Amino acid sequence: MIFDLASLAKPLVTAPLALRHLDLDRDRRAALGFAGRREPLTVRQLLAHAAGLPAWLPFTGEPLARQLERGWPAQDHPKLAPGRVGVCTYSDLGYRLLADLLEAETGQAFPALGAAASGLLPAPWSEPPTPVPPGPDRDFWALAAPGLPFPEPAPGLPHDANARAGMRGHAGFAADPARFQACLEAWAEAGWPRRMAQDQARGADGSRWGLGLQRAFRGPGRFGTLLDGIPLGRGGVHVLVRGGEAGDPPPMASGPAGEASGFWYHLGFTGPALFYRPEDGLLLGILAHRRGPGGGILDPDALQARRWAALQGWMADQGFA
Repeated sequence: MIFDLASLAKPLVTAPLALRHLDLDRDRRAALGFAGRREPLTVRQLLAHAAGLPAWLPFTGEPLARQLERGWPAQDHPKLAPGRVGVCTYSDLGYRLLADLLEAETGQAFPALGAAASGLLPAPWSEPPTPVPPGPDRDFWALAAPGLPFPEPAPGLPHDANARAGMRGHAGFAADPARFQACLEAWAEAGWPRRMAQDQARGADGSRWGLGLQRAFRGPGRFGTLLDGIPLGRGGVHVLVRGGEAGDPPPMASGPAGEASGFWYHLGFTGPALFYRPEDGLLLGILAHRRGPGGGILDPDALQARRWAALQGWMADQGFA
């Protein structure tokens, strides 16, 4: 069984390639066609989601700079609003630009480059992942590009609409548990998560991003509080597979986040997740899908419950809960 890794492509594929091949602080405005941009545009900004890009736009096939210059409807929508340079706005678009830079730098198509570097499976896949109904990108697509046909789901293609339309860098890879384990072991051995886990920028919501990973915070119902219950020194790479079990709801997060925990993390819209603790190298990877028991797509709280149950179950097996 394979799992659509969705946005885990960012830290596992795109960020390591960018750190390997690209200067972090060179101004990339000319290379990416952003002639009208006032501020420099750097790989460091793109990795940390601090380049001032919208969180999401539909992939039209035109260069992103041209699409931004042309404008789009519904710019007051939180998902479609422009960001601010230096302030984190989690954006798929920055990783699209990283893929563009990597293709220009290496002369290789991004899917093949990413597969060779990570060992993950680029789409299309001969074995389809568990089917999950479309998410909100269908509605966002209709708002931002009402005249452009939505790329419909199909077996063997990513859940992400922009990935189905041809966008690269932000999603589009999959793995079974053995392949995921091998990828994480190689990723950790190469030192990539340690390089990513360094504060670069903050979001208006208090989030703190590094070069492809974000900090996990403590607080009621937050992963940082749960994971800080794992004693230091455990270390190692551990893959946790969670199927279609509903799981018990975790404590609900309420109020502002507390202090930063010892962990950094990244989530994938389709269900998978990564948690990394630099202090002892502990790396936890969750493989899960977002299909609910009734066949619908899990809402954010139910998906958090599924991930929470995977972590709690592993901790109990290790004697930490």
